Amino acid sequence: MDPAEQAARSARVAAVFDRVADVYDTVGVPWFTPIAQRLVALAAPARGERVLDAGCGRGAATIAAAEAVGADGHVTGVDLSPGMVEACRADIAALGLTTVDIQLMDASAPSLPAAGYDLVVSSLVVFFLPDPLAALTAWRGLLTPGGRLAISTFGPRDQVWDAVDATFRPYLPAGMLDARTTGAAGPFSTDAGVEELVGAAGYTGVRTVSSDLAVTFADVDEWYAFSRSHGQRAMWDAIPDDARDTVRAAAGRHLEQARGADGRIRLNQQVRCTLAAVP
Repeated sequence: MDPAEQAARSARVAAVFDRVADVYDTVGVPWFTPIAQRLVALAAPARGERVLDAGCGRGAATIAAAEAVGADGHVTGVDLSPGMVEACRADIAALGLTTVDIQLMDASAPSLPAAGYDLVVSSLVVFFLPDPLAALTAWRGLLTPGGRLAISTFGPRDQVWDAVDATFRPYLPAGMLDARTTGAAGPFSTDAGVEELVGAAGYTGVRTVSSDLAVTFADVDEWYAFSRSHGQRAMWDAIPDDARDTVRAAAGRHLEQARGADGRIRLNQQVRCTLAAVP
């Protein structure tokens, strides 16, 4: 991908997250926060450590890391979306966290001090970046010797969720990337693929820990609000106005298959946490 194309893709991603910043992770469906908390727990930042959250969004991993490193540590969060940065700063201020700074910056190549961090975390970000290998390599340069990396990506999801996502595909332009629908090819389709990518960036001791995240919705309307509150918003925006009701209805029919005896719709997503270190 040439630099102009990389810049255009980054701008598109930033624009999507600007559009959802005010509702991101706030619609009542636990998603980004439990994933980020799990990632940070596995990375195990110690008191006093310096942590970078690359692609911080509204700060789910940033907040978890700040609580772990305590008053003697520090967390820097960077994000390319001005809307996300503004919302994250407000959330951090509301929590009274004084050892955190949030910067408007491209997570692909942060302009930060070399060897300035003990840990880089990046939750559900790397698959959005135009050149994941280059980004992982850049992050390695920000780590101290023996520093650690922890990233989360998506593993398989259940058949109902597959069917729901399939309702979008006829309307999407070629090459549109959604984090959970990257298909059977590419480094993010398997644990081994992600581990190979991380290893190619110069990390050692690469390992994966996977877990299932159960996601429940009260009804199709709650799923609809959720699906428009994060990166999937780009898929909705790509659908012509006169076809959106058709897609929503088709998705709803699939979702009804996952409705349990308690009346709630239950889906399952596997989340992959990949951990590594700098030699």
